[in-house]
Amino acid sequence: MLFGKIDYINLLPFYTFAKQKMKSSQLKQSIAYKKDFPSAINAKFKRRKIDAAFISSVESKRGNFHCLDVGIVAKREIKSVLLRVGEFTPDSHSATSNALAKLLGLEGEVIIGDKALRAYLKDPSLYLDLAKVWYEKHHLPFVFARLCVHENHRYYKKLSKNFIKTRVKIPQYILKKYALSRAISVADINDYLELVSYEIDTKAKRSLKKFLR
Repeated sequence: MLFGKIDYINLLPFYTFAKQKMKSSQLKQSIAYKKDFPSAINAKFKRRKIDAAFISSVESKRGNFHCLDVGIVAKREIKSVLLRVGEFTPDSHSATSNALAKLLGLEGEVIIGDKALRAYLKDPSLYLDLAKVWYEKHHLPFVFARLCVHENHRYYKKLSKNFIKTRVKIPQYILKKYALSRAISVADINDYLELVSYEIDTKAKRSLKKFLR
């Protein structure tokens, strides 16, 4: 059972929770084995090189697999999916964010992930937050990724439901490790995680339908 891991701060609560709940060391290792950036995870999932992953929303409607009601949802803003106004330059690591910028009619350099968060914290005036632009236009949260599975659907459905119901406490040593490796303070990481929701509820589903349409 191989899980594709996108090693961004926004999924840190899920991976922390999953590793706590997984009973065997083999399963715990599998969650870190297939580690890559979002567009690469999309490709591996499509080729069934991995059994489950958070895949880009724009890719989640294309295939014979199950998607669960858990994902990466920006309530109003996200600070890690940005556009620097100018000539359109897609982020090769992304799929949904590039599509979102085009859908919103915005031209510029798309930047995602922890590098985007670090850039935003340094000087937010240089960037547009794409989730914020979407919210201001539609008054809906934005779903960047969905947890989708090829195999072990029941297992992941139970795991994801329990995750949604749990307030995950990330150990300080993990937060400090990410703070050091990403050059983002623990305080900023905690503030950032408050912007992210993981349940794809009624509003999020409506927003996803609007985006995919």
